[in-house]
Amino acid sequence: MPDRIIFIGPDCWSKTECPYFMEDGSLFSDWKVEAAHQGLKVRTGRWTVPGNPVAILVDFTPFYSDKDSIYGRMWEDFGVDSLHAYGDYDEASMFSYAAARVVESYYKHYLSAHDRVIYHGNEWMTGLGLLYIKKYLPAVATVFTTHATSIGRSIAGNNKALYEYFEGYNGDQMAGELNMQSKHSIEKQTAHNVDCFTTVSDITAKECAQLLDKPVDVVLPNGFDNSFVPSAAAFKSRRQEVRKFILRLANVLTGDTFDDKSTMIVSTSGRYEFRNKGIDAFIDSISKLRGADSLGKRVIALIEVPAWVKAPREDVKARLADSSRVYDTPLPNPVITHELNNEWEDKVLGMASRLGIDNTDHRVTLIFVPCYLTGDDGIFNMPYYDAILGNDLCVYPSYYEPWGYTPLEAVAFHVPCITTDLAGFGLWANSVIGRYGEIADGVKVVHRTDTNYDALTTEICDTIVEYSALSPKDVTKVRRKALALSEKALWSHFIKYYHEAYDMALRKAAKRTDK
Repeated sequence: MPDRIIFIGPDCWSKTECPYFMEDGSLFSDWKVEAAHQGLKVRTGRWTVPGNPVAILVDFTPFYSDKDSIYGRMWEDFGVDSLHAYGDYDEASMFSYAAARVVESYYKHYLSAHDRVIYHGNEWMTGLGLLYIKKYLPAVATVFTTHATSIGRSIAGNNKALYEYFEGYNGDQMAGELNMQSKHSIEKQTAHNVDCFTTVSDITAKECAQLLDKPVDVVLPNGFDNSFVPSAAAFKSRRQEVRKFILRLANVLTGDTFDDKSTMIVSTSGRYEFRNKGIDAFIDSISKLRGADSLGKRVIALIEVPAWVKAPREDVKARLADSSRVYDTPLPNPVITHELNNEWEDKVLGMASRLGIDNTDHRVTLIFVPCYLTGDDGIFNMPYYDAILGNDLCVYPSYYEPWGYTPLEAVAFHVPCITTDLAGFGLWANSVIGRYGEIADGVKVVHRTDTNYDALTTEICDTIVEYSALSPKDVTKVRRKALALSEKALWSHFIKYYHEAYDMALRKAAKRTDK
């Protein structure tokens, strides 16, 4: 039956139209009147993604005035320590509370204990609402998925050795040391109190058991929906268009000319977590390519990571606008496409400068694209899923990566990738291949530890060199292997784990209501 899933989100678009939400005032119109009397300001409609599922947006700001009493009840009922809260904790918690109130109101209006209902929250930000449901709607089954523990990400992000001393870490102790008490507390108490506690990979499952003192009940790998991967005919033409633009952009920035057949385009992308996502390792690997005598092609290396963007560079825009001209002189700072608000302290630019990467080396060109690729950034002006088509190889040398959608997306778009065995996706790829993946398999999985950084970057450099020397026929084989691997991670394969988790949660909820 359709419309059995309802998504709940924050109404953050009061002054502008939300591009991801199509409002439909006729949905649940009778309930909305009742909800308004209960102090809930909601809008109903559909999320503009494949399937157009029902969505309810709620304004959570009215609950700030009751914040202290809400936190007080959470302390009394579940021992959640919100005393040390700061930053985004309040915003996330008030939305989570508002979402739970929406569920409570909707449930009491339309449903009863005879209905099988699941409330599924993702990440610590949904914890307060899950605990509210646990107390006030015991007939509703609760599922909590942490995609990365807040304290594990913090340990890694603070340049501490997460893995070498893993079994010696105590989550509560580290939360105090890193000023993460409140986020850690809500995450831990939610994990211990829901009907089914889940995470996205085996490597994060170990983290949960160690840092949250709670083994997960089910691992829910992140699947992929390939419905938006272009068809064969559109794929080839779009890939050629994207490559043409990237080669043009490299000419605009550096004054060098690049031939399509003799140039390899390599990229990394993701959140701007410099160490966790391996951005530092990517830059180091690209730097080492400059000394690789057997490099078979010129390399354009793209870092597509959103930073504190000020504006697209006007000199870059002006050169791109003159499509008939080929440039033979570089622009100032030919490493970056946009102006930054904090260029003097940006980590990518700082590391490139320290390593002497200034794009005067005619074999290796580094380009930093410091913005979200949503199609309107002023330079690329194409969505990320178009930009990825132009790559020959993607590199994601993560130090901390619970799953890894970026490498999964790469192979789904026929682009082989390099990742590490500290990424959930890398471990999954190894399990499917039956050994450590090599580039010939479509995914190269590099062993990474707390201490083998130099060996890691050398192996990545060597793999790029190896791939650059492949014949067109061999490249086609590798691209097919990458695609074939991605098809084993489709939701049609992974949905069974959700069925397992939901069944477990529903059975526990049923026992409560049968008493």
